[in-house]
Amino acid sequence: MGSAAAAMLLRSVAVLALLSMSATAAAAQNSGTATFYGGRDGSGTMGGACGYDNLYNQGYGVLNAALSQVLFNDGASCGQCYTITCDTTKSDWCKPGTSVTVTATNLCPPNYAITTNGGGWCNPPRPHFDMSQPAWEHIGIYRAGIIPVLYQRVPCTRQGGVRFTITGFNYFQLVLITNVAGSGSIRSMSVKGASTGWIAMTRNWGALWQCSSALVGEPLSFMVTSTGGQTLYMYNIAPAWWTFGMTFTSNYQFAY
Repeated sequence: MGSAAAAMLLRSVAVLALLSMSATAAAAQNSGTATFYGGRDGSGTMGGACGYDNLYNQGYGVLNAALSQVLFNDGASCGQCYTITCDTTKSDWCKPGTSVTVTATNLCPPNYAITTNGGGWCNPPRPHFDMSQPAWEHIGIYRAGIIPVLYQRVPCTRQGGVRFTITGFNYFQLVLITNVAGSGSIRSMSVKGASTGWIAMTRNWGALWQCSSALVGEPLSFMVTSTGGQTLYMYNIAPAWWTFGMTFTSNYQFAY
């Protein structure tokens, strides 16, 4: 098979996978609830348990949400996208005919001092979205405070390629992966230096992955698998002169 034909086949597979994911998401509406936090401009949602820090710089903006513990999945859901609609069959505080798509960027922690239905909105097993105020006001009336919602996971759309921010110290690399399209979230990740094979990384927390290897002074490549099952080999993303604290944008992006 020629290279052009192979490339066309890969593109076709990616499109079919994305269409399949979209169809599955469209058929899988779930019931939950939503509140809001972070102020009218969403500035209070910066940072959070996924480790994204400044959501503007990372390509996520203010249409984001903190997930309850059952949805957060110990950080494995960081970066995923959800379309949320206020359930007009259960509340008069909805804005009918509207929906909003948000990115999971934070954890809404449980509060076991209060009951699940008495204010402990993020307690297990409740699926709940603590949305940025700008996102929440797309679908709900401000005075309501909390609304019933229908939600579904959907593919993420991002501008540009996947980004890697490298922190840590000489024998410890901590890599934040951001701006992930398709599934939006990462299942597994490995790093490779010029003098090494692929070194498996483990999730440190949220979207941060770690390994304990001496890789300073070597160009870094990454093998990343999305939760949708797509694996990308991203070679020489960081040049040999990289230093801790630097961010590198790849020319690669996930389709699913």
